[in-house]
Amino acid sequence: MWNSFYIKPNEIGILYHRSDFKRILQPGTYNYFGRHWRVEKYDLNQAEAEIDNLELLLRTRAAELNPHLLIMQTGFNQVALVQYGQSWLTILPNQTRAFWRGFLELQSHTFNLDESLELPQEFVERIRGISLYGVKKFQIAESEIGLLYVQNNFVRPLEPGEYAFWSVNRDVAVRTLSQIVPNPDFPQEEVLMEKHPEFVANYCQVVQLEPDKVAIVRYQGKVISILPPASRKLFWRGVEIEIVDISSDPKLPQNLVAELAINLPNAVTATQRCLHVCEVSAQHVGLLYINQEFQQLLEPGIHAWWTFGRSWKTPVFDLRQQNLEVSGQDILSQDKVPLRVNLTAGFRIVDPLKAENGLSDFTNYLYKELQFALRGAVGEKKLDTLLEDKGAIDKSIADYIREKTSEYGIIVDSVGVKDIILPGEIKNILSKVVEAEKAAQANVIRRREETAATRSMLNTAKVMEDNPVALRLKELEILERIAEKIDKIQVNGSLDSILTDLIQINR
Repeated sequence: MWNSFYIKPNEIGILYHRSDFKRILQPGTYNYFGRHWRVEKYDLNQAEAEIDNLELLLRTRAAELNPHLLIMQTGFNQVALVQYGQSWLTILPNQTRAFWRGFLELQSHTFNLDESLELPQEFVERIRGISLYGVKKFQIAESEIGLLYVQNNFVRPLEPGEYAFWSVNRDVAVRTLSQIVPNPDFPQEEVLMEKHPEFVANYCQVVQLEPDKVAIVRYQGKVISILPPASRKLFWRGVEIEIVDISSDPKLPQNLVAELAINLPNAVTATQRCLHVCEVSAQHVGLLYINQEFQQLLEPGIHAWWTFGRSWKTPVFDLRQQNLEVSGQDILSQDKVPLRVNLTAGFRIVDPLKAENGLSDFTNYLYKELQFALRGAVGEKKLDTLLEDKGAIDKSIADYIREKTSEYGIIVDSVGVKDIILPGEIKNILSKVVEAEKAAQANVIRRREETAATRSMLNTAKVMEDNPVALRLKELEILERIAEKIDKIQVNGSLDSILTDLIQINR
């Protein structure tokens, strides 16, 4: 029994009898007698030869296989790159792989992982844009520095450029830091300073401070960081460091106050946790307490101190005249009339130290004492007395409050009741009382005027009785009034006849 096998031009075959390797078959037709012949065909367009029992065949038939195959074998610490045509393939450690020769151009490169994990630059350029298993590629921009870590341990810095590393059975990572930012967040900063002094010396500047020193770090003339005492930190090279001794005087000179606390937003942000700033306005005064102890009065201006190792308190007091309103106080008068009273007081602080040390809240204290004084003054008087003499209330309150506040450095210049608000029903009653009083007064005045008018008329009559000329003049006055109310008058005869007729008509 004959078996015929055809190998195409793009194929290669391996002849087996039963399961024994016999030979490699090139393209063509082959005939064999017997039933147990078989041929495994391989497409040469697929570069890798996936042959069963490859390692056994290499030990027994290597001389027959080597002319047709590129054999790649890697050790436990080796990897390889195989290029076939435009494609690349990685071979991991402890592997045996075979590739057909002749149909595609083959190149192989073996790398020892114990010597270096980094691929040479020529390979980095050749595999650009190609994703390979077991290879990690990194791009470091021109404004960056890369830090290479293997198994989370720093290895070395990477300058701007392209890099590729084998990550077989190892964790390879690159952390990029901007060189534009002078104080980047260095990973594991303390480890870098302790175990990698060469990197620190070549790329960084270390600031390490004693317990009584503070560092101001500037870059291109701008404040970028404030370092507290007994600290250390890494910066890129090129920063300026100013060391300030705060052991004896923690107050900042005016040039640093202007730079760190006033003008520059970036500086204020960097120093907001490092400085205690107090602004004292004109006509104000500040008190400086360090570690709960009073130190001095603060004149108007901006003051700043380093906060490290000390506690600070700087209350500011207004020395100008101030007003305090005590409004809506519901109080019963002595005759049990409910009233709502509004009070205003003018005061000045003349001794801020007494006010601060003696009172936790002088405004609240003054408000409550005015309440007490107002209740006492109103509750001791009847409603009529309160309405007739508000000044007495003011004087009573002023005497009370001045005695209370004098020991705390506060002078009360003026006290006055603004409003006394009565309930609605009391208002109605008082309105009726006032209305009755005014009506009685109006009645008395009206009677008095009527009496005076009657007495005047009697006197006039006596004058006319004794003096006919006066009577005649009065008649003329009456005639004038009548004439004012008549549109047209026709006179016949003399004026004397007219008056005689008018008198006769009236009779």
